[in-house]
Amino acid sequence: MTESPLREPTFLVLTALAETPRHGYAVIEDVLRISDGRVRLRAGTLYAALDRLRADGLIEVEREEVVQSRLRRYYRLTALGATRLADEVARLRRNADTAGRRLRAAGLLPEGGVA
Repeated sequence: MTESPLREPTFLVLTALAETPRHGYAVIEDVLRISDGRVRLRAGTLYAALDRLRADGLIEVEREEVVQSRLRRYYRLTALGATRLADEVARLRRNADTAGRRLRAAGLLPEGGVA
């Protein structure tokens, strides 16, 4: 059975956590940065996604610390999460390569073009 494609926000959350463990607000900031400002996660949306990703075994809590009397959780990608992200990268790359070849074949994208 093939996994369904990841939604873009989920893909970006996993991508943010692939670099280093991060707490929620840092994930929000990194997703905004790596999406060039297109994806703006709200805290409620992020924490629901983090809970789902934890339940799926794709991420885990690395550590917790108290900052200004509040608990801060740091999340990290699990081995399963890294595999799932890598599979999605490969799927997206195959799709982009196919689209680029077809655009070039149709003369709609110059050789050496972006796609």
